[in-house]
Amino acid sequence: MNNDRKHRLLFVPPSTQDHKQGMLSAAAILVMYGDYQCQKSADVYRLLKVIGQQLSIALGEDYLCFIFRHFPQIEIHSQALRAAEAAEAAAVQGQFWQIHDILFIHQQQLADGYLVQYANDLGLDISQFLQDLFRHIHLERINQDIESGIHSGVTAAPALFINGIRYSDRWNMEQLIAAIVNTAN
Repeated sequence: MNNDRKHRLLFVPPSTQDHKQGMLSAAAILVMYGDYQCQKSADVYRLLKVIGQQLSIALGEDYLCFIFRHFPQIEIHSQALRAAEAAEAAAVQGQFWQIHDILFIHQQQLADGYLVQYANDLGLDISQFLQDLFRHIHLERINQDIESGIHSGVTAAPALFINGIRYSDRWNMEQLIAAIVNTAN
């Protein structure tokens, strides 16, 4: 397999270990590598949420599975890694998607104090959350996401794979929906 083709394919297939919305048996599986401090990642995530709602209505709730993997770009986003750690700490307490949305909404407010406030607002066990954050308990999980992205040719966030194939067209609703539907059929 040539190098260009290899870097268009998802290296680590979707699994139950991923943060996912939907079933792994869905016709279309979207894997997004994202960075909580990256405006384009937030924009793409919001776009994918709308697309997901539209496809769910048009083609059924089981049509799409959305997976988020961490790809903090620490060289340009100083708080992205800490935000990813906060998301993982919330995930352990069953609140990944709730804090995930909050982190993207409040991208400019990702310092530790804000992260604790978000966790508190979600009713998380703050003692456990702080222990996880300050002991970097979830760093290995985040690094696994980063490594899987690198092996798939990801160099920056956001990056999107549709059924294991890298999406490289324009980030607009019409083209993304067409790519999702065409790839799923």
